Amino acid sequence: MRSTGVPGSVFTEPGCDHSRGKDATTAKAGCPAPTPGSAAGGCSFDGAMITLVPIADAAHVVHGPIGCLGNSWDARGSLSSGPHLGRRAFTSDLTEHDVIFGGEQKLYDTVLEVARDHGPAAVFVYSTCVSALVGDDLDAVCAAAATATGVPVVPVHAPGFAGSKNLGNRLAGNALLDHVIGTREPAVRADGTTSFDVNLVGEYNIAGELWNVTPLLARLGLRVLASISGDGRYGDIATAHRAHATMVVCSRALLPLARGLAERHGVPWFEGSFYGVRAMAAALRGFATTLADEPLARRVEELIAEQEALAATQLAPLRERLAGTRAVLYTGGVKSWSMISALQDVGVEVVASGATKSTPADVDRMVELLGPDALIVRDGKPAQLVRIARETGADLLIAGGRNQYTALKSRLPFLDVNQERHVPLAGYSGVVTLARELVRALDNPVWAQVRRPAPWEPVAS
Repeated sequence: MRSTGVPGSVFTEPGCDHSRGKDATTAKAGCPAPTPGSAAGGCSFDGAMITLVPIADAAHVVHGPIGCLGNSWDARGSLSSGPHLGRRAFTSDLTEHDVIFGGEQKLYDTVLEVARDHGPAAVFVYSTCVSALVGDDLDAVCAAAATATGVPVVPVHAPGFAGSKNLGNRLAGNALLDHVIGTREPAVRADGTTSFDVNLVGEYNIAGELWNVTPLLARLGLRVLASISGDGRYGDIATAHRAHATMVVCSRALLPLARGLAERHGVPWFEGSFYGVRAMAAALRGFATTLADEPLARRVEELIAEQEALAATQLAPLRERLAGTRAVLYTGGVKSWSMISALQDVGVEVVASGATKSTPADVDRMVELLGPDALIVRDGKPAQLVRIARETGADLLIAGGRNQYTALKSRLPFLDVNQERHVPLAGYSGVVTLARELVRALDNPVWAQVRRPAPWEPVAS
């Protein structure tokens, strides 16, 4: 049987604070190997697909059974300003016959048909548990299909059994580094300069959030050379090696991609967030510091002062309404601390925060923001969240869509801040939107109605 293509080195990440803190023996072992059931809630295939499907002008072919095609396809609200081919789902549709005799020819025919009928800028081909176990040679098929069609065909080795969704993010980043980035040169600016070309890594343009930020970057003279991968274009991502700075946006799973750009192409990187007033200021200053340009630093400070004054004016009446509001936040990863910062910026006290899929470094930032007595929630079962909300006197639950009905059945106001949402929360305008959504959730007249005693309930004397 051929290799699944998953390199052992992907389990060790020197750019990760957690990995750097290990001793030599533990570091050699890498991150914990997946155990049965650990892929529940998102496998490696799911993570790879989430990372790459927002590349809007590419076609995405799933080499596996038809059931894999529906695995959270288009579940994220990643928007495109142009092509929408990435939202279409293609599959080789492996059957029992293909499991016995192999599915390479079927995959080859599928890629040729997709390239002929849809004219994609590139085709990404995803392995799945079935195709990896069968041993289909993804690399050979993709190379042959690329020769036959003249279209780049990129193999993505991220079968579901390899591990978690975060691992899939990293494997997708590896695919971009190995097969895409560095294969093209960017267009030359009108003024002939490239010193302010930058990359955004881990920005998925949920509900159009990227469009809240890029106008501000443009005012500073920063050109986003590649967005990986929200509102992304294959040709732009292929030129990412020519950027002069990379910002890793709320996605530590893609640190290997940023580090790879630094090691292979000399592109420095930093981490940041676009959620909240303080985080936006830190992100903009991060570009100035990384690019080491004094005039840019002055422009950054002028823009921050202008935008913070504007945001303060718009937030004033909303903060007045939100004063004293207490919330339980249950989300995951980097968003667990970046959303705390944004909520504090609008006057909400976060009384507890979830740590699902958060790294130790993420938890440290959460504690730094919430204080040493912070309540970190690691058990997100519905009954547990309801209990914590009641014990802390929380006014609302802020979480993902799967927790919506938990809150509603408990007659607790709810706000969805996960990837399924339809409102952009990034940037200075996103902070104002967040405050408005919080007020709307709290002031919904339904709460006064559902909290009244039912007509058949006895009235206290």
